[in-house]
Amino acid sequence: MNFELGLHLPGGKQQIGDAMADFTIKRTDEMETIFDGIVHRARASLGATSLGMQVMHFPPGWQGYPNHDHLTDSADENDLHQEEIYVAVGGSATLLVDGGEHTLEPGVLARVGPGQKRRILPGPDGFRMVAVGGRPGKAYRPPAWTELGGPLPTAP
Repeated sequence: MNFELGLHLPGGKQQIGDAMADFTIKRTDEMETIFDGIVHRARASLGATSLGMQVMHFPPGWQGYPNHDHLTDSADENDLHQEEIYVAVGGSATLLVDGGEHTLEPGVLARVGPGQKRRILPGPDGFRMVAVGGRPGKAYRPPAWTELGGPLPTAP
């Protein structure tokens, strides 16, 4: 393993010798949020373009996460046909999917297909997760609502 010291430049760039490193590091409290701070636009804040990713901080008992799928429940074509992976990072929640209830807590990951209705209900201590999304077999195209300064998502 070779650790080299380099020149740190603005915008997360670092020059090491003749090569330019490409990285972004941010705290979630530095990211743009929507829905009163519940959704952090992580993908756009980090400059990622190949996958969808949001960080979500649900307050205790919050009922605002809609029962939805990604086949019919969005007016944005780029939001449709996405599968999602939920990575629990704090607190707990109940994932309602396919008539069942599944506990989400740190150490638990869940994948939900595009056509599957899903709803998340945070537990008594709230719930924090990273949601990662993409279109199976296709290149990722970011929905407008995930862009910095973008509009809020709308139903069809």
